[in-house]
Amino acid sequence: MVAALIAGSLFTRQLLWTPISAINMTDIVSNQFKMSNASFAGTDTNGEPFKIHAATGRQEYGQPDIIFLDTVSGVINRQSDGARITDNIVADSGEYNRRTKTITLIGNVRVDSSNGDKIRTQELVIRL
Repeated sequence: MVAALIAGSLFTRQLLWTPISAINMTDIVSNQFKMSNASFAGTDTNGEPFKIHAATGRQEYGQPDIIFLDTVSGVINRQSDGARITDNIVADSGEYNRRTKTITLIGNVRVDSSNGDKIRTQELVIRL
């Protein structure tokens, strides 16, 4: 029966071979998992809500506490002098460290606050 299956696939030319050299083992080994359209929300240490979104997110075997993010956007709420302020954030990429509960935003970081404040920088660390 096995011989019939092999012979049938050879006659129909539907047997597909993937050469080992065509497999990107670096990608397989380095990426533990990958997400598309990743979002997560929670509350910071002050009980204020936050939402973070990324076009893609991935985790690597060598750094299990860090989630690497691409095309990041988010909303963070905070209190300042008794007023509630909403910060809208965008960045090219970021790293969320689950152990230290920090987000490091990298590349073209923009923060626009509801009180009129604006930040433009290449790197920003946010402690949640």
